[in-house]
Amino acid sequence: MNRVLLSLISIVLVPSLGHTQANSALADITLPEGFSIEVLTDEVPGARSIALGDRGTLFVGTMGDGRVYAVVPRENAGPSIVTIAEQLKMPNGIAFHEGDLYVAETTRIIRFRNIEDRLDDIPAYEVILDSLPPESHHGWRYIAFGPDGKLYLTIGAPCNVCDKEGYGEIVRMNADGSEFETVAFGVRNSVGLTWDPGDGDLWFTDNGRDMMGDDIPAGEVNHASDVGMHFGFPYCHGGDILDPEFGQGRDCADYTPPAQKLNAHVAPLGLLFYDGSMFPEEYRRQIFIAEHGSWNRSTKIGYRISIVRMKNGQPQAYDVFASGWLKEEVSGRPVDLLVLADGSMVVSDDMAGSLYRIIYTEPLSGDLTVH
Repeated sequence: MNRVLLSLISIVLVPSLGHTQANSALADITLPEGFSIEVLTDEVPGARSIALGDRGTLFVGTMGDGRVYAVVPRENAGPSIVTIAEQLKMPNGIAFHEGDLYVAETTRIIRFRNIEDRLDDIPAYEVILDSLPPESHHGWRYIAFGPDGKLYLTIGAPCNVCDKEGYGEIVRMNADGSEFETVAFGVRNSVGLTWDPGDGDLWFTDNGRDMMGDDIPAGEVNHASDVGMHFGFPYCHGGDILDPEFGQGRDCADYTPPAQKLNAHVAPLGLLFYDGSMFPEEYRRQIFIAEHGSWNRSTKIGYRISIVRMKNGQPQAYDVFASGWLKEEVSGRPVDLLVLADGSMVVSDDMAGSLYRIIYTEPLSGDLTVH
């Protein structure tokens, strides 16, 4: 595929914004030809997981900040920011379902009923489930509703690498918290779930273990085509590397390998199959991934949005889609992705406390060259 990468892209700010920090965070972003990026808001400190309401409200979870926000669109003006809750314990996980907002804290899931009708008078939440493991290490939950109407939840390992029952799993339940069951095992720390819009299969990111060097093990995109599959942790990493401690007597062939290996330490978080109508056809049903970026690698890597190119439901290649948050200094850390009704893509950035919007406009005729 021929693509011309532009070293500078246009930055379109929502009216009433224009804050210097958010503006500078986008100044060096590189995207394929025809794409541009704009700031929706830079007033959501610690913005992590995002969910879309029926009326276009963007709900935003945080981690250390302990708050949940609503970013409410307004005509001819920047969005208004509503604080829905505060003083929660790592409310990273956010999901919207049948008018209700679900928030995952470390030990529980809470629900705000009919939230878009109550943004001027936030209702008291109800507790759906309050028996999740209390460990804070990988204890920031990620939640999403699947096409089966079930609420899916990640339970990360409470360690860099350990073998502890009840951890390293993806589970699901009914919307009221009943019928809790495990659907995937051997998942160290997934902070992104999505479903193929064609066959409904679950795909998810997983962050590889640390302290094995700069270049191993690989980050992972995994495909769960059935319930009960085991993806290797803590015995096998990246599909082909036995753990020096927990891999004794194990065989990587006994576990499901990644559908797509990613670069080591890029910290893949939110992901999605693009199913909008704005981007060109070649991007339909391709997997986009927010790579949060390394924290313990001698040379930093990640801090970008990548794309896994799919054909007939199978990964074919792994490329960079948007980059530039990592230069001499880090200016942003993508966390989650979401497609709006118009087909544009929203990106959250917990470092900048911002939400961005990536749009596509048909390029002008004629060749573009980069000097």
